[in-house]
Amino acid sequence: MYQHVQPNNTDHIHANGHNVPTKAANNGTMCANGTIGTEGPEATETDSSGTGRMRKPLERNGSTQNDAVHLERRLGLFSGVALIVGTMIGSGIFVSPSGLLVRTGSVGVSFVIWLACGVLSLLGALAYAELGTMNTSSGAEWAYFMDAYGPAPAFLFSWVSTLVLKPSQMAIICLSFAQYAVEAFVTECDPPRGVVKMVALVAIVMILFVNCYSVNLGMAVQNVFTAAKLVAVVIVICGGAWKLMQGNTQHLSNAFNGPMPNVGAIATAFYTGLWAYDGWNNLNYVTEEIQNPSKNLPRSIIIGIPLVTLCYALINISYLAAMSPQEMIESEAVAVTFGNRILGAMAWLMPLSVTISTFGSANGTLFAAGRLCFAASREGHLLDILSYVHVRRLTPAPGLIFHSLIASAMVLHGTIDSLIDFFSFTAWIFYGGAMLALIVMRYTKPNYPRPYKVPIIIPVVVLVISIYLVAAPIFETPRIEYLYALLFIFAGLIFYVPFVKLGMTPRFMNKVTLFFQLLLEVVPTSSMAMFE
Repeated sequence: MYQHVQPNNTDHIHANGHNVPTKAANNGTMCANGTIGTEGPEATETDSSGTGRMRKPLERNGSTQNDAVHLERRLGLFSGVALIVGTMIGSGIFVSPSGLLVRTGSVGVSFVIWLACGVLSLLGALAYAELGTMNTSSGAEWAYFMDAYGPAPAFLFSWVSTLVLKPSQMAIICLSFAQYAVEAFVTECDPPRGVVKMVALVAIVMILFVNCYSVNLGMAVQNVFTAAKLVAVVIVICGGAWKLMQGNTQHLSNAFNGPMPNVGAIATAFYTGLWAYDGWNNLNYVTEEIQNPSKNLPRSIIIGIPLVTLCYALINISYLAAMSPQEMIESEAVAVTFGNRILGAMAWLMPLSVTISTFGSANGTLFAAGRLCFAASREGHLLDILSYVHVRRLTPAPGLIFHSLIASAMVLHGTIDSLIDFFSFTAWIFYGGAMLALIVMRYTKPNYPRPYKVPIIIPVVVLVISIYLVAAPIFETPRIEYLYALLFIFAGLIFYVPFVKLGMTPRFMNKVTLFFQLLLEVVPTSSMAMFE
């Protein structure tokens, strides 16, 4: 089920006149990703002199410039910043402000948590920049877990992320997009739930088409929508500044009145705030497509995340300049209420801005999620077909389609609140695991090239905070959902042992892979998959 199809050397598949390459066996050992050589990431760790110096950087074998078909490096600095900013500024700032106020009970504490979430995201992203420049393979946490812990933890991450985390993130954003889009046409009552879900499904299909059609088109959409949402942010900030100049500071003057929230409430409030910041690691999923990743990856992070943090802080101040905390809590659409108070006849700009923002965020989310699926499948951790790319458009179409199908199922059966809680709890288990991976590799792989290196205190701090974010809600307010999440993570071992560890492959999977390869006109990217 999870192993690569290995037909005879002479087998070729013809699809619309194209010789579609297949993976051929040759003399030597066939690695999990289809390349010939010694198995494992440590094969080229030290040189023959015994000095411990590195010959090669830490990268997973896979798609390279010498392959017949490969993902091209098309993302520059501007596109990298646009991917980070465009995925972070999505539905969170429009859904989360009231949630933070509810869970903290204090304007001042909620504002501090907004800033703390930004700082935490920046620290985590800087640590990811070291990991991403140390190993420039796509896949983010999956690649880093492979390097630090081996295939089993990496498989569990790909298992949870592919089936739950990334699709749920996509579903949340598209539901928010649909809710704001429908509310623009329904003013006297709540939007019908069925209509909202149908609009969300249409959005998923549109984003899927864009990303399957062309990488350049996907990034062009991302760049345009990021610019548009920054214009919307400026409109909100200017409106708030105008209200403040009129003297509307009463909701900010006594910001810290009221009781302090308990430890568990602060952790769950962090979940809500960090959801708005999620996307800070998305650029690491596409490092194989970044031009000069050793420079553009950390630069994009250093530019993008502080920009988002500044925007979020000013947006929250603007909200409180126009409405009271209670009004924010009672509002189903905070940004729309703000627009009605400030913009008058131009109030329709706010729901339009929110729909633009969420659509761009969903586009960036799917763009990154497809690369995770592509990278893990290439190593034999998921279905083989998910590691293939379109023979002409060079997009990982099967992985994109797979994620979109799961996200669509979540749209039909989920709600935003339940999805956010599950996403945040599970995601920070793996974020903490990535911080631990960086610390472990400082000692186990000290000689690997690190073009960008952070002080060791940064991953230590983020690791401690991630442990707190995972443990505090469990001890403060135990819920059966947390147990379900942990059980689902380890349930992946049921599939890992037979299909990945032992290499069992159902006979019918070869025909299934061949069928979808012909249907979708996709090919493998490994160096072993060359045109004959």
